Amino acid sequence: MSIVHALRAQVPALKPGQRVSWPLPAGSADALLLAEFCAPRDDAAPWLVVTAGAADAQRLLGELQWFAPQLRVGLLPDWETLPYDSFSPHQDLISERLATLWAIHNQQIDVVIAPANTAIQRLAPPEFLAAYTFDFRQGEALNEAALRAQLVLAGYNHVSQVMAPGEYAVRGGLIDLHPMGSPVPYRVDLFGDTIDAIQAFDPDTQRSLYPVKEVRLLPGREFPLDDAAQKRFRARWREVFEGDPSRSPLYKDMGSGVAGPGIEYYLPLFFEHTATLPDYLGERTRVVLHGDISTAIQKFWTDTQERHRLLRHDPERPALAPDQLFLSEEAFFSRIKPLAQLALRPKADAPQTDKPTSAELPDISADRRATRPLARLAQWLEEGRPQHRRALLLAESAGRRETLRELLQESGLSAQPAESWDEFVQGTTGFALAVGPLARGFSLPADRLAVLTETELFALNPAQRRRRKQEQASNVDALIHDLAELQPGDPVVHANHGIGRYQGLAELDLGDGPAEFLHLVYANDAVLYVPVSQLHLIGRYSGAAQDDAPLHILGSGQWDKARRKAAEQVRDAAAELLNIYARRAAHQGHAFRYSPQDYEAFAASFGFEETPDQAAAIHAVVQDMISPKPMDRLVCGDVGFGKTEVALRAAFVAVMGGKQVAVLAPTTLLAEQHCETFRNRFADWPVRIAEMSRFRSTKEISAALDGLARGTVDIVIGTHKLLSPTVKFDRLGLVIVDEEHRFGVRHKEALKAMRASVDLLTLTATPIPRTLGMALEGLRDLSVIATAPQKRLAIKTFVRSESGAVMREAILREIKRGGQVYFLHNEVETIENRRRQLEELVPEARIEIAHGQMHERDLERVMRDFHAQRFNILLCTTIIETGIDVPSANTIVMARADKFGLAQLHQLRGRVGRSHHQAYAYLLVPDVQSLTKQASQRLEAIQQMEELGSGFYLAMHDLEIRGAGEVLGEQQSGNMQEIGFQLYNDMLGEAVKALRAGREPDLLNPLGVTTEINLHVPALLPNDYCGDVHARLSLYKRLASAATSAQLDSVAEEIVDRFGRLPPPAQALVDTHRLRLIAQSYGITKIDAAEEVAILHFRKDAPVDAARIIDLIQKNRHIKLTGNDRLRIERPTKDATQRAQLIRDTLKQLGAPRTEVAIA
Repeated sequence: MSIVHALRAQVPALKPGQRVSWPLPAGSADALLLAEFCAPRDDAAPWLVVTAGAADAQRLLGELQWFAPQLRVGLLPDWETLPYDSFSPHQDLISERLATLWAIHNQQIDVVIAPANTAIQRLAPPEFLAAYTFDFRQGEALNEAALRAQLVLAGYNHVSQVMAPGEYAVRGGLIDLHPMGSPVPYRVDLFGDTIDAIQAFDPDTQRSLYPVKEVRLLPGREFPLDDAAQKRFRARWREVFEGDPSRSPLYKDMGSGVAGPGIEYYLPLFFEHTATLPDYLGERTRVVLHGDISTAIQKFWTDTQERHRLLRHDPERPALAPDQLFLSEEAFFSRIKPLAQLALRPKADAPQTDKPTSAELPDISADRRATRPLARLAQWLEEGRPQHRRALLLAESAGRRETLRELLQESGLSAQPAESWDEFVQGTTGFALAVGPLARGFSLPADRLAVLTETELFALNPAQRRRRKQEQASNVDALIHDLAELQPGDPVVHANHGIGRYQGLAELDLGDGPAEFLHLVYANDAVLYVPVSQLHLIGRYSGAAQDDAPLHILGSGQWDKARRKAAEQVRDAAAELLNIYARRAAHQGHAFRYSPQDYEAFAASFGFEETPDQAAAIHAVVQDMISPKPMDRLVCGDVGFGKTEVALRAAFVAVMGGKQVAVLAPTTLLAEQHCETFRNRFADWPVRIAEMSRFRSTKEISAALDGLARGTVDIVIGTHKLLSPTVKFDRLGLVIVDEEHRFGVRHKEALKAMRASVDLLTLTATPIPRTLGMALEGLRDLSVIATAPQKRLAIKTFVRSESGAVMREAILREIKRGGQVYFLHNEVETIENRRRQLEELVPEARIEIAHGQMHERDLERVMRDFHAQRFNILLCTTIIETGIDVPSANTIVMARADKFGLAQLHQLRGRVGRSHHQAYAYLLVPDVQSLTKQASQRLEAIQQMEELGSGFYLAMHDLEIRGAGEVLGEQQSGNMQEIGFQLYNDMLGEAVKALRAGREPDLLNPLGVTTEINLHVPALLPNDYCGDVHARLSLYKRLASAATSAQLDSVAEEIVDRFGRLPPPAQALVDTHRLRLIAQSYGITKIDAAEEVAILHFRKDAPVDAARIIDLIQKNRHIKLTGNDRLRIERPTKDATQRAQLIRDTLKQLGAPRTEVAIA
């Protein structure tokens, strides 16, 4: 019986109060069955699809929309926290839940999909949503104060920059807000009390996207936060729980209107009564039970009761009874009993029927090593031809579709393009190719139709196919030059005056209206005000510790002397750099070649969506490898951001190109984990992998050595033993070093020797300053992976004085949610005492010890047991620093955290937070008050760097705290400290550029020409236009650092986008920078343009033709030459724009500047 035609006839057979059972269809045919079943009809009753697990719910959401684009489908996602968790669900999840509930309430949805444990949740009643939701349209009157009051009541947070749902920001006449349930935030432009325009904008770039007519604001939480609700919550709390309510922080916080973490598990206290999902949907709803729902609910219910038993007597967070928060299995089934039900059961317990059936596909997987990789597919298509069987092959994305098309062509197969499922079903094409999100294929024998996906073609498990919008890959230069982090008191470097301390932004009026200046203080309390248009002369000082920055005396020759000395050293360093460059360029490396289909197939077995930064790093590495120059690349990415994948792709290219690969890890455990990862990923390829570490027997090691020398081993993974002279390679082509900062100087020298001839890839989470310095100075190429994988949350970091209460709280919070804890105690002699202390503090925990003096086999056993969750506290030394990956360990407690370096703290903290659970790091010190200066700076730095992707910033901090290493020498100090890392870096870049062009670097003016411009009008971003000091600083710096007019335009466009039309002072600021760019190329050092007269100062050997100047003066009576180097233009102008135009016109008449003199 044909599925497509038969299903529609079956629907009327579903009657209220009855349950019909069918077998669960094969592959993704369940989504097709539901799409046909739930097709919109006149009776307009909604469908509720309850799945056994969250993964199926997510899958069906995408698949249903593909099969039936006209269906309005919504997902009610899980909170993704454990019952009674002490932290709240992620804002994005609450936003999606509210959007779905609102759509149900307003009958704007056909199918609601919910995992079983979400379908049994008790929810806020529908009238709550109705009462707390409001919308506004363009052209309506809107009182800003009333809107702010409404936002606060609805639970929205006031922030300075809107990034996530449930936030809003107010700046002058602009209101930015991200409504719950909306995929993008909106910018509302008010004109008086009227809404002038509403634009959607991108939270990452803060740029506008497109205009919209209206905005709906759903409540910011799943419960109200107004006064009445707060009172009701506290009154109900006192009724329900015994004991003193003031012992609970949640109860106390609610008194001041604050919703504490994890308050969602007290939802019933906000309402007189709660609702369930079937209540929202109504009595005519039809229910589909997908999979084994009973078992799923029973398992969840058992877990919830177990956690309730543990937590119910906690005076700080007493737990509500499970049946107040969730429906039991019996209650859920009796609630849906009156509704029409269709149960799709797994094959074993489903009744056999004559209903339309679907079948699994035979093995049609590609054999990548065969001459015709797709022979099985071709044969299967051929066999189906006599029965006129038609097949549709689905690719994950348009890019993959093109790859598959090429692959098919190579095997002599051709597939017609199809745009959609409907187009394919109604057409007559025998074999078609389309883009679709199906996880698995299936065949429909009665219809003579089959759907194939990449899952069957490449024999993969369905990869996680959640799309994520492409952000721009992180720009290293911007990360370094960004002044947004600057705090008052921080040292900065002015290129002409030396090092002073930043005191804030000051607004002064020097007779031409207000202007904004950077207020700097120098030695002997001398003050310097720097106009914001000259911020390109200012950089952050990093070199020595913040407090040791050598402040200069203004007006003395001290700074010039330091700068000249540094400039001389920079010249020598640049010459040496160029020498190394030349040596490396002269060394022919190996230009790797590989088959694109093989590489595609290997890349496809990566189970995740690449983040933009990761994709950029992989691309850069592959490009380096196929070029004939030896690669020397540093990939800096936070712990767990996917650096290993970059290494795997590089190893694949090397091995397929016929070379051997050596992977160096700092510890035996890490070597073992890498070995496991490499073996898994290369399982389908003819690649031999050997491991050389303490965990391998002498026999295994000698076999590996022999294989390397003979060339039969392709990839070897090991510790620094690989660098010993006894290891001989037959054809080494790539060395991958993981966590370089853990290797000693000797090992680094051995690596340096290899560098000139083989490709070198270094992976690290916090590069030591010297490597970072070298990478920034262009000696090594640098890729930064700063975008976090989806669903990863930042690690919450606390610095605390050590006490039993703090330790117990930290450990219990983790154990209670089923997780594991690392407890770091870095003294082997006293580790047993610590164990006894912990056993007394937390008797419910199971504790094991790991340290470097244990026997290898014991250490390996402990680490493996921890990974297998056989105990829940690992008491250990820093041996775990580059440890193995344990996703269920999400809390780390470090005793004596003040004794660790910054790189170490960051590495250790990176052991946790490898799943989508909130992770915690506790840095314990004997007494927070009495820490040394450096230790407290380190702990402060790591606390500030909570957000993901901070490894790179941390290395910059380390440069500041430890003093940057000199580029080529080993000592960690020198002239860099005198003038600061950033200026040193810029000067070095200039010197390399000059020497490359065959010029001697200008030592006295190492940064080329800088132009000072005064148009005698206010030029600034006014405070009422852009209120946030950090945003202003950052924009001033970016305007001043713009090196081309395209860069300048892009920053100016962003300012208009974010803050509205440019007021005159901001326009003047942009005009000033436009002039700066033109004037620089003419060698002009200063422009002073007032109402009547403008004067241009040229430097000594300005690249301007003298004959053109004489010609200009003869033709224009209002232009005169005063002295050798000044032009005086006497012409009245009324504003900045006219003045800028006058100077541009004058310079145009001088003709183009000569180009043989390169200018900064």
